[in-house]
Amino acid sequence: MRHTSFGGGSLNTLMNLPFPVENVVAALPEGVLAYLVGGAVRDHLLNRTAHDFDFLLAGDVMSISRRVADTLGGFFFALDKERDYARVILIAENRQRYVLDFAPIKDGSLEADLRSRDFTVNAIAINLRGTRSFIDPLNGAAALLAKQLKPCSPTSIMDDPVRVLRAVRLAVNFQFHISREVTALLRSAASSLQVVSPERIRDELFRILGNPHPASAVRLLETLGVVPYVLPDLTSLQGVEQPPPHVADVWEHTLDALTKLEMVLSVIERDYDPDRASNLMLGLAVLQLGRFRQQVSAHLETPFTPDRSLRPLLFLGALYHDVAKPATRQLDNHGRVRFYQHDQLGAELARKRGRALRLSGEEIIRLETMVRGHMRPLLLAQAADQPSARAIYRYFRDLGATGIDICLLSLADTLATYGSALPQKTWGRQLDVVRCLFEAYWEKPLESVSPASLLDGNDLMQKFSLPPGRRIGQLLASLREAQAVGEVTSVEEAYSFVQQLLDQG
Repeated sequence: MRHTSFGGGSLNTLMNLPFPVENVVAALPEGVLAYLVGGAVRDHLLNRTAHDFDFLLAGDVMSISRRVADTLGGFFFALDKERDYARVILIAENRQRYVLDFAPIKDGSLEADLRSRDFTVNAIAINLRGTRSFIDPLNGAAALLAKQLKPCSPTSIMDDPVRVLRAVRLAVNFQFHISREVTALLRSAASSLQVVSPERIRDELFRILGNPHPASAVRLLETLGVVPYVLPDLTSLQGVEQPPPHVADVWEHTLDALTKLEMVLSVIERDYDPDRASNLMLGLAVLQLGRFRQQVSAHLETPFTPDRSLRPLLFLGALYHDVAKPATRQLDNHGRVRFYQHDQLGAELARKRGRALRLSGEEIIRLETMVRGHMRPLLLAQAADQPSARAIYRYFRDLGATGIDICLLSLADTLATYGSALPQKTWGRQLDVVRCLFEAYWEKPLESVSPASLLDGNDLMQKFSLPPGRRIGQLLASLREAQAVGEVTSVEEAYSFVQQLLDQG
């Protein structure tokens, strides 16, 4: 077995392993043989920060990984008891999540295990005991330096078709070159994704959407013939023309919306990219929305499961926001192209796709709401005045936290609709609306979004001798809106307001 140093790396380089690998090593039982393998090694060689770590162990993986979880204060999950696969989730003080996967060494041979993996850049191991040397039987380090994506064997991709999705993610994230021969292998395996479990497809798809350049990744999926087997609803978008101000058909618009969403987030998130803000439109976005960086970043980190946050779901929402346009395209009485109720039908399609991908119930509702409400900020921006207090209250009453997702999506949608022809006035108006909504949600929630209840159902039943039922809920809903718009500010005014509603019948 060959031991390789990468790029002349010294022993000191190998000793400085990324957090939390050293913590894991310290938590392992004495004498247990352990290796760090896969993407974390690749990222370490490229001096990239890793958050997912794969460990191979010689021993009882379930008991050892449970011990690691207990020692480090993590969450333990038995991924596959039959094959002895386990996962530990660590949450650092800064809320950063680390995923630690543990598996046994296949057939007791490390080299055989590495040769059975997907790509050579992921078939490098670090012995976590002793000198911590690299173990690289397939010259993965050389492929990494040359930016070449090579399968570990001629059958690697067909052995596990989900590796087609992984190849796309790696190629886009690391700018790896895919040769014609490998491209042919990927295309041949695309149809076999039909037999892969929805959960595995979902997980790899969300990694693609949660990483940089999702539009490039989706375009590569299209080139490889993967889209019909992963997101079949999107195949009908190609070639569906749209009227002005749209500058592209539905498919190209959708891909550009992904790109624009990434660009918008890059200038209004916590990790601010000042170079992108040199663009006039993005610079205006910074001026209007830059003060919400911390809130936007925390919002996108909203967890739905230990493995999935809002960010990739938002990009899936961008992919699906116009999914029903082909089915709703029609000409009005003046011969103009219209897409009546594409948001409603699109929400239904998004819900079905969420179920097919085995998303959680909360994720499905969030995705469906995104698509159904994606035009709300655009409609507010078309009004002559700033959104009224009533309009803002009703916006978040209907959409809740998803209203923030839709604000971000609407900015990308507008940029993609107009392209370089976007009028500054139109963009400024869109930013004004989003700023008003952000202010209400994050800076004035008790005034504009969810005012504290002055009365409850028991108060109404006792004061007005009302029976329990739907009418009580209707009265309380009207009262909350009256509070949000400043019509009611005290308990006395609240009782008077409810009396007026009852008098009106």
